[in-house]
Amino acid sequence: MSKEIDPKLLEILVCPLTKETLSWDKEKNELVSKKAGLAYQVKDGIPIMLPDEARKLD
Repeated sequence: MSKEIDPKLLEILVCPLTKETLSWDKEKNELVSKKAGLAYQVKDGIPIMLPDEARKLD
């Protein structure tokens, strides 16, 4: 089940590789870094901001 991410959290989170802002993909429950080409999963409302665990975008 997908949850909303806190908008204030989204404002301060950045990609650990590019340091750029992330976009929220509600359908996939991921934070997306288009520049890095990675999607960071959110588990139980907690973003997993580890590049090694991120999904590569197609």
